[in-house]
Amino acid sequence: MRLRNYFIWPLLAIALTIAFSCKEEKTTKTEDKVVLNFKKEGTLDIIKANSDSIVKTLDIEIADNDYETQTGLMYRTELGTNQGMLFIFPDSQLRSFYMKNTKIPLDIIYINEDKTIVSFQKNAKPFDETSLPSNAPAKYVLEINGGLSDKWMLNVGDVIDFKTL
Repeated sequence: MRLRNYFIWPLLAIALTIAFSCKEEKTTKTEDKVVLNFKKEGTLDIIKANSDSIVKTLDIEIADNDYETQTGLMYRTELGTNQGMLFIFPDSQLRSFYMKNTKIPLDIIYINEDKTIVSFQKNAKPFDETSLPSNAPAKYVLEINGGLSDKWMLNVGDVIDFKTL
C-alpha cells in the first residue's frame, strides 16, 4: 500500500500545478494600428471659372497607382484645411468612390481631363460604403475636408491646376 502513495502524491502535485497555471486567456480589443500621415507631393490651385481668380491653394498628396487609389484617405484621423488628396487616373471615365475605413467626412470633387470640375459628392459620411458616383467622366478626383466645397463656393465649371514636387 505504501508504494501507491509514492505515485499518487507526485501525480496530484502535477495535476494541481497544471490546473493553477492555466489562466483564462484575455481578449482585448485592438485599435487600428495603421497610421498614415499626410505627405506633400505637390500643390493645387482651385480657380473660379468666371473670374480666373484663385480660390484656394492646397498642398496635395497624390494617388496615382492601384494601391494609393484604393487606399486613398482611409485610416486618416485628420486632414488639414489646406490639404487634399488628388487621384490621377490614366483615363477619363465615370468614377465612383466610397468611404470604407475613412474616418473623416470628405467632399469628393470629380474633375475631367481638361481639369474642369464636373461634379461633387459633398460631406461624404465616414465609414459609409454607399457608392458616391461622378455625374460625368472624370480623370481626376480631389478629396478635401467635408464642407469646404461650400465654404469656398466651388461650382461645376471651376478649374484646377496642379504641380508635383
